[in-house]
Amino acid sequence: MPGGRLTQSERRQIALGLADGDAYAEIARRLDRPTSTITREVMRNGGPTAYRAELAQRATERRAHRRRHTAPRESDTQAHGRDGEAVREYEEMFTTVLMQSGLPKMLSRVLTCLYTSDAGSLTASELVQRLQVSPASISKAITALESMTLVRREPGERRRERYVVDDDIWYQSMMASARSNAQLAETARQGVAVLGRDTPAAARLENVARFLDFVGESIIRSAEQAREVLYTKGEATPGSTAEPSADRE
Repeated sequence: MPGGRLTQSERRQIALGLADGDAYAEIARRLDRPTSTITREVMRNGGPTAYRAELAQRATERRAHRRRHTAPRESDTQAHGRDGEAVREYEEMFTTVLMQSGLPKMLSRVLTCLYTSDAGSLTASELVQRLQVSPASISKAITALESMTLVRREPGERRRERYVVDDDIWYQSMMASARSNAQLAETARQGVAVLGRDTPAAARLENVARFLDFVGESIIRSAEQAREVLYTKGEATPGSTAEPSADRE
């Protein structure tokens, strides 16, 4: 199996495969590459609908140039025998996926940085150093992430706040989403009375409200049932699931 960076020719074949609707695994087999290599390449260069071979090639060249001319940053990427280059590539892919989910780029970069730190928390100055951006950019990103309940603050040493992603953040985020759904459902239902129950517009809004009610209830039920998974310790394995424990309050 070939190693090293993808060539421009391989990137063109990836683009052609995506255009034909081929799965990542099928493209990987044709190129004799790991599926993870193709997945990472596509996701950090716009995703399956926006991937362009020439743009991906130029982006890779820019990254390589930037790394050659940038002083090594202090980070935990070499801890536990990690491959620093592989970690950076993973961070880029994680950031891209978060952006495709709707998060702005800076929020995605900050969240990725927090999740890939072993401590699960960093100070503003540590984020500035890792991401090479201004303190104001970090402050705005943290404020936005905090409003989404994706990050919380806690006191640190020398009165320096630490920004934390912990086990319960995703649960709280799901519950916030359920509350937002409930509010939208209630707003849609109020329109039924205003527009007249027997009108087409009212029927449309009633269907929207029922749909959102169902989705919101499903989110709450699933989040409650799966919450224990967030506290599961030990080595994770691909495709594994953890049975929620009944012992947790």
